[in-house]
Amino acid sequence: MTGSDQKKGCLNFPAKGDCTMSKWKFPQYATMTFIAMLLLAGCVSQQKYDASQQKYDALDTEYQQLNQTMSKEVAANQMQITRLQNAIKVTVNSELLFPSGGWQMPVEAQQTIGKIVPILAPNQQTKINVNGYTDNVPIGPGLMREGITSNLVLSQKRADNVMQFMISRGVNPSLVSAQGFGEKDPVASNDTPEGRAKNRRVELTVAGSGN
Repeated sequence: MTGSDQKKGCLNFPAKGDCTMSKWKFPQYATMTFIAMLLLAGCVSQQKYDASQQKYDALDTEYQQLNQTMSKEVAANQMQITRLQNAIKVTVNSELLFPSGGWQMPVEAQQTIGKIVPILAPNQQTKINVNGYTDNVPIGPGLMREGITSNLVLSQKRADNVMQFMISRGVNPSLVSAQGFGEKDPVASNDTPEGRAKNRRVELTVAGSGN
C-alpha cells in the first residue's frame, strides 16, 4: 500500500493510526476549554454579584443612619428619606434651606446639610445628584434685578449652593453633580399653598449599583 493509500485509509478509518489520536485530542481539548470558560464566567459573575451586594449593603447602612440622624426633620415633615431599589433619595423642603426667593443657605440650613454629609462622605463610592425644584409662581421683579430670570435659574442656583457646601464639608467633587429643574416634576398641586410648598424642594439622590 502506498503512502497515499495509507493516508486515505487513516482518513477513512479514524480508529487507526495517528489520525485517530488527533481526532480524539481535539474534542477533549475543546471540552476542557469550554469547562475552563464556564468556571471563569462563574468566577466573574460571582465577583459582580459580590460587588453589587456590597454597594447595596452600604446604601442600606446609609439609609438607616440618615433616618436616625435626621429623625427630627423627618418627624416635622421637613424632610423625607426614601429607599429606592438602587438609591437613596433625601427630599428637603426649600423652607428648611433657603429664605423666600433666596438661594444662599443660612447657618441653620448649613447645619442641617452638615448632619447629612458625614454619613455620605466617608469612603464615598457612589454619586450624589443634587436636584433643585420650585413651584410655578413667576419670578418677581426683585429677583429679576438680581439676575434670576426664571424658576429654572433659581432652582439651579439653589442646587449649586447645596452642592458647593457639601463639597466644602468633604464630599468628593468628582462624585457629586447639581441640576436645576425649575417647576418641572411637581410632587403636589400648585393650586394650593401647601402643594406649592412641597414642590419647592431640593432632592439628594445617592445612586448605588446600576445607577
